[in-house]
Amino acid sequence: MSDQIMRKVEKPYLRDDIPDFKAGDTLKVSYKIIEGEKTRVQQYQGICIARDGSGTGATFTVRKIASGNIGVEQIFPLHSPLITNIEVLRRGRVRRAKLYFLRHKIGKAARIKELRTTKGKAKS
Repeated sequence: MSDQIMRKVEKPYLRDDIPDFKAGDTLKVSYKIIEGEKTRVQQYQGICIARDGSGTGATFTVRKIASGNIGVEQIFPLHSPLITNIEVLRRGRVRRAKLYFLRHKIGKAARIKELRTTKGKAKS
């Protein structure tokens, strides 16, 4: 009963313009940053290593490699009004839901294979 009530309360705050993505996909997140009275949109591009939660509390973690081979992770709330756009650049072929093992990989070892999809009918 209370779960149904929570869904009704959360429904107006859920976004419907979120693309379908999962861990292993390369994302470009446009995030609105407010500094004093100025606002600007900053791009954050990296690999999605995790998705957590449900409803308005859902989050996803994006990891990018900054200068000097230093990994930087950012946790974004999925339904935040500060996120202006999420773009899926590549689909990754992974067998895990959480890719925390990438934290210990450096350089080429941290690569993820691309998931290739075929368009049209498959040959028999």
